Amino acid sequence: MNSVSYLRMGAAWSRTLATVCMALALLGQGAARAAEIVIGQVAPLTGVLASTGEQMVLGGKIYFDAVNAQGGVHGATLHQLVVDDGYDVSKTVARTRELLARPDVVALFGFAGTANITQLLKDGVLAEGGAALVAPYTGGESLRTPFNPWIFHVRAGYVDEAEHMVQQLTTLGMNRIAVMYQDDGFGQSGLEGVEAALARRKLKLVASAGYPRNTDDVASAVKSISAANPHAVIMIAINKASAAFIKKYRETGGGAQLYNISVVNPAEIVRLAGLENAHGLGISQVVPFPYQPKLPVVREYQQLLAKYAPGAEVNYTSFEEFLGAKVLVEALRRAGPAPTRERVIKALESLQKFDLGGLVISYSPTNRIGSRSVEVTVIGSTGRLMK
Repeated sequence: MNSVSYLRMGAAWSRTLATVCMALALLGQGAARAAEIVIGQVAPLTGVLASTGEQMVLGGKIYFDAVNAQGGVHGATLHQLVVDDGYDVSKTVARTRELLARPDVVALFGFAGTANITQLLKDGVLAEGGAALVAPYTGGESLRTPFNPWIFHVRAGYVDEAEHMVQQLTTLGMNRIAVMYQDDGFGQSGLEGVEAALARRKLKLVASAGYPRNTDDVASAVKSISAANPHAVIMIAINKASAAFIKKYRETGGGAQLYNISVVNPAEIVRLAGLENAHGLGISQVVPFPYQPKLPVVREYQQLLAKYAPGAEVNYTSFEEFLGAKVLVEALRRAGPAPTRERVIKALESLQKFDLGGLVISYSPTNRIGSRSVEVTVIGSTGRLMK
């Protein structure tokens, strides 16, 4: 073989090598682009809490979409993997086990239901999976006491909400207080919170009445509470049951001041109960007022809601989970590239006095309650919330 042939062979090999290198580079770039961080969410997309579940998912989605539009986290795309549990405890457990069986799920986000999540703790599902659950949509005390390392709360608890409402009512001289509650772990947690707040003031409930979970069967509760002639009624209930109670209680002549714990949607209450009945309802809130863009985080939420969910209305529930998404994404950033479940937990523990833009969240190795902020809003004469 002459020198020209060797030169031609060398040139051919060089071209082949260059092609292979380019292909490998493109494959590498494709792999980098395909890298995902999977966040598992079990939400009630059907059943009595479906409208709340939709808002929970939306609040996370708009922030995750915004982060992905800016290149993701350390180049990885956030994937919000959502499954439905219909607010059914057994389905919550089954769906969570399925998510945690996937090695690519690095964290859990935005579950609903005190009883649902309490069952995850009782069955050891979270401990076995070893993943953080960030921003559950519940203030149940059973998820806070005794301490467990898996659940990172963004909101204040129902005990904090009960104390705030009772303080406000008793300051106004309203000492005859009744409670209407969902007969499960959620309702019991709120009921106990109100009883404890009253006991600190040497007072007792004048009446308490439950209704069956996953129903709006409140006729018996209306009858019992009306007979007690209270100054105020605190409802530990979700949208449909709360609206049913408000409507029946007002239509039968009940004149007490009505309050509800934070998990209801005021627009849904007005739609179901009627403005004439819902007007004046007090609702405790555990995150900043999202309807006026006074805080940086509220402005950010409103802008991203308009961009990624045009037509969607500002809502406390979606805003709460938006805040939770910001907490989780910051932890993912601090956990570094290719985060693990353990590194995400350590990163969350490092969020001490972390300012989301007007709401400060603090965790530590011995604290999982990010905020204890509570305020009360009222449904005004136009059906909108007022501070």
